[in-house]
Amino acid sequence: DERRGLTTWLLSKDDGPQGLTVGKMRITEQAGGVGPDDLGVHPGRDWFTVLSGTVVLYLGERVIRVETGQAASFSTMTPHTLRSDRGPAEILIILDHNGERSHLGT
Repeated sequence: DERRGLTTWLLSKDDGPQGLTVGKMRITEQAGGVGPDDLGVHPGRDWFTVLSGTVVLYLGERVIRVETGQAASFSTMTPHTLRSDRGPAEILIILDHNGERSHLGT
C-alpha cells in the first residue's frame, strides 16, 4: 500500500486461538507531520514487536519510539498510527478480527 507506506505479508489467517491473525509489516512512511486525519480508530487491540528498525507509535497525544526487540500493545479505540524512524522498519503484528479488517483490508 504505497499510499500508506506499508507492505504486509499475511502469515496466518484467523483460524488461530481466539481468531487471531499474524502478519509482518514493512513500514516505510517516515515519522513526523502526523495530523488528526492520519490517526485511525477501530474496535479491538493491536500487538506488535519490532523485528528491525525503529517504529514511532502515535497513540492519542503520545508519541512512543519502539526499538528493535521491543513490543507494544494498545487499545485500538485510541487514535493511532505507525511510522518508521530513519529508514524502513519491520514488525510482527498480531491482530484480532477487527484489527485484521482495518489493517489488512480483509
